Amino acid sequence: MKDQITIIPIAKRKLGKRRISVEWVKETIRNPEQIVEGHGGREVAQRRYKIRGKEYLLRVIYERRGNEYVIITAYLTSQIGRYWKGGRENEDRI
Repeated sequence: MKDQITIIPIAKRKLGKRRISVEWVKETIRNPEQIVEGHGGREVAQRRYKIRGKEYLLRVIYERRGNEYVIITAYLTSQIGRYWKGGRENEDRI
């Protein structure tokens, strides 16, 4: 992949506090299950993960700057239905 992924310093700190791996963030950017519109022209890449038998949605908020993805923040949520767009189809994929 030629696109560059840059994680801003505050986002790196938040990932550490939230125990979210940089690899998960990169995987979600490179292979999102869904991309939805965020605030202020930002986009949100979404991908589901199973952690200790429970399903979570990783939401990665980013800005595109040419061929660069600038990661603003990321977080895990168990409220998949709240953020998943287009219904709950494909939710049994994992």
